[in-house]
Amino acid sequence: MDEMAGDVASLLDRLGIEAAAICGLSMGGYVALAFVRLFPKRVRALVLADTRAGADSPEGRKARHDMVALVRAEGARAIADRLLPKLLSPSAPPAARELVRRMIESTPVEGIVGALLGMAERPDSTDLLAKIACPTLVICGTEDVITPLAESRELVAKIPGATLVTIPGVGHVSNLEAPAAFDSALVDFLARA
Repeated sequence: MDEMAGDVASLLDRLGIEAAAICGLSMGGYVALAFVRLFPKRVRALVLADTRAGADSPEGRKARHDMVALVRAEGARAIADRLLPKLLSPSAPPAARELVRRMIESTPVEGIVGALLGMAERPDSTDLLAKIACPTLVICGTEDVITPLAESRELVAKIPGATLVTIPGVGHVSNLEAPAAFDSALVDFLARA
């Protein structure tokens, strides 16, 4: 996560951007929190969507290592089959389901492995939350089973001045399952931040 946060900083440097609004969903939230930890003065506003601050539990790390073994043995399609029911709500539109499947299946196996291992080994960011000093929005689909609403409420309770927007009836990839509602929350927040 730190390496990806460093990549974001390098991109901002290349573009001549000193500070930016940083938005991260799911694993992107872990990257966003790493960015805040490493480059706090470069974060003008922060959006954390369907994510958590805590590190994986031992069981969570084991599950990620089990998925590494699965993807190495059976490929990206096996991960898509395993994750789709958790990423989207049961009522997700077929187009969203197909988009997420295509995204997973088109990811190289080593990319999936790297993401899984990176998430398994990421540090706990809970202590960082009270130090976040920029406007912060937390977004969560109410049917998110990977990072349930309780996780988002914890983020809001620990980040000074943070606000929570819930998107009813959608799962973990709320931006793809309900793009209009997600974009509306994002645009409204950025207009005020």
